[in-house]
Amino acid sequence: MRELIIHGSYLVGAALFIFGIKRMSRVRTALRGNQLAAIGMLLAVIGTLVALGSINYLWIIMGLVVGGGIGAVAAKKVEMTSMPEMVALFNGLGGAASFLVALSVYFAMPEMPDWIKERTLSSHPMGGATTGVALVLSLLVGGVTLTGSLIAFAKLSGKMKGAPIILPARHAINLGSFAATLVLGAIAVFGTDCGGFMTGLLMVVILALALALGVLLVIPIGGADMPVVISLLNSYSGIAASMTGFVLLGGGAASQGALMLIVCGALVGAAGIILTGLMCKAMNRSLLNVLAGGFGDTGSSGGGGKEEYGPVRSLSPEEGAMLLDGAQQVIIVPGYGLAVAQAQHAIAELDALLEKRGTSVKYAVHPVAGRMPGHMNVLLAEANIPYEKLYDMDDINGEFKNTQVAIIVGANDVVNPAAIKDPKSPIAGMPILNSHEAQNVIVIKRSLSPGYAGIKNELFEYPNASLMFMDAKAAVQGLVKELKDL
Repeated sequence: MRELIIHGSYLVGAALFIFGIKRMSRVRTALRGNQLAAIGMLLAVIGTLVALGSINYLWIIMGLVVGGGIGAVAAKKVEMTSMPEMVALFNGLGGAASFLVALSVYFAMPEMPDWIKERTLSSHPMGGATTGVALVLSLLVGGVTLTGSLIAFAKLSGKMKGAPIILPARHAINLGSFAATLVLGAIAVFGTDCGGFMTGLLMVVILALALALGVLLVIPIGGADMPVVISLLNSYSGIAASMTGFVLLGGGAASQGALMLIVCGALVGAAGIILTGLMCKAMNRSLLNVLAGGFGDTGSSGGGGKEEYGPVRSLSPEEGAMLLDGAQQVIIVPGYGLAVAQAQHAIAELDALLEKRGTSVKYAVHPVAGRMPGHMNVLLAEANIPYEKLYDMDDINGEFKNTQVAIIVGANDVVNPAAIKDPKSPIAGMPILNSHEAQNVIVIKRSLSPGYAGIKNELFEYPNASLMFMDAKAAVQGLVKELKDL
């Protein structure tokens, strides 16, 4: 019965993870998918506790109370504008947890108290070279995930400038650090003359190099690529967890639970890599190009200043309401400015008012709008905007030509026609929302400052485009007021 509970909980838990991820692919079913995955994790924890048998539950309960309390408070209090930062931070904590567990197996195995003094990792019966390689990879990937996520958090939260930070010879430094990590790892795992103390010291040095590498890899990446970075770091956290599972399996510590950790980590790693590929495709960028960094370095290009624009037409809320009055179809394009202004509820009010007047309202959501994958979907769902009104880029682009008014709220690069009309543009080839094809375009933006790509937006100079230089929430509320007056 005990074995049935253990293996049964792992099998059902793994299945729930897969079904949960599948349901997360759609906004309508994402909540239920998250719940299924949470139930799967609960079953995995129960199975592991049963497998461990008689243990001291005091530390486990303390960890649950402290960690669960922090997580609950953070999730409850975080603003939607800070959601990308929270995701980045949680990715980093996942990487940290992985390498800390791996190190604990290395330094504190109660079954072998003399190992550090008398054994090398390669000769240790916990699994030999296979476990040693997994340990090195856990330290490497987990360390990179932690510090890389912290840098992403700092950039997203404004504690660090979002523009790329370009170091001299950064590629040589990164490659050298990575090579040094692999060499030291090979010495620790396969070196027959490496004593226990030296092996432990090498592990600490490997972790230090991994932590430094995480910083070096992310600082040259600009804000325009943050959605890709977040999804990639999420994948890293899964890979680190999977490697830690192999360490536990080889060490004989909680080997039953190690199997589940391997499965969980592999699922997260694979899902993150797939999502990263989709994000890169949505920006027409290769992953290597993203990791090389430097994109959107406005300091060197001098791009996007107000002086670069020709005449642009400004618009008041009253004039905007006149354009909306009698429109048969309106398409709203949300961007990060919508999140910054917390304007999702004002948008929902405008939506309801237009629908009441007989206007069809749809939302065009670009895959990389916002600062993390799915940011706009989550934001609009918070305002109870029906899922059926949210359209992906491929599904909505053909409708702009038949749309009387397109309202762009805080978006920039994802609606820049230069991507499809200027082959020399830095964003040439990037799929965009064809909002410029609408009969009238209302752009709600504080100023003519550039987006994260660091270039001017040609749409602002189009004859059918008008700019409402206001905070997004105030602008939308102004449109609502003027429409009610009409």
